[in-house]
Amino acid sequence: MPRYAFRIEYDGGPFCGWQRQAGGQPSVQQAIEEALARLEPGAHRIGAAGRTDAGVHATGQVAHADLAKDWDPFKLMGALNWHLKPAPVAILACARVADDFHARFSAHERRYTFRLMARRAPAVLERGLVWQVAHPLDLQAMQAGAAYLIGRHDFTTFRSVMCQAESPVKSIDEIRIEELPCPGGQEFRLHLRARSFLHNQVRSITGTLERVGAGAWAPERVKEALEAKSRAACGPVCPPQGLCLTGVGYPSDPFAG
Repeated sequence: MPRYAFRIEYDGGPFCGWQRQAGGQPSVQQAIEEALARLEPGAHRIGAAGRTDAGVHATGQVAHADLAKDWDPFKLMGALNWHLKPAPVAILACARVADDFHARFSAHERRYTFRLMARRAPAVLERGLVWQVAHPLDLQAMQAGAAYLIGRHDFTTFRSVMCQAESPVKSIDEIRIEELPCPGGQEFRLHLRARSFLHNQVRSITGTLERVGAGAWAPERVKEALEAKSRAACGPVCPPQGLCLTGVGYPSDPFAG
């Protein structure tokens, strides 16, 4: 059976997350599998590079599926987008891949961006796409705090108690924080890159760095929290709507060419 890879964009707001749920709650996986079933009758199961939580968005999720028909990738992408309507999900790219390609296990890095807006006026156009706080934040302080998290560490402090990963040890290759113009306030974008992340790791890190930016934590306290290896030492876990899976890296880009 030919295998296809998909690059996917979605608004996570209406979904319970990526993964199909037994209780019938709407998921991104279910929406795409049902669209595939309209093209090829029968049950379809797709695998994704990352299982995003409820409310988390994506501009660069990657998934793969095995189909019976030898589809032209361009036509398959168009047909899927037609059958996905009106769900806020879009196939941005489609490619035929080798039988041993796996969206999750073939990946060597994931990239996330978290958008944080600091202003008193409500977010209107960006509502549902940013986490908003009403107080100003210090970019340099957040950057100083983030520096303690780069590299290979035991991230027990920054993972959910529900995390199913075998080990809390992960390597973060990059945490880059930038400040962008924002009418009436500030917008910060936190870009994180790693081979893989623990459950709630990005949101735990972002919530902690927000405390640093607000002046409630000294940057050095991030190091102390990391070394404590205790969930109790973590700052608040921020809400999901500012988080977006922006890309997945592979040894060879399946969508190149």
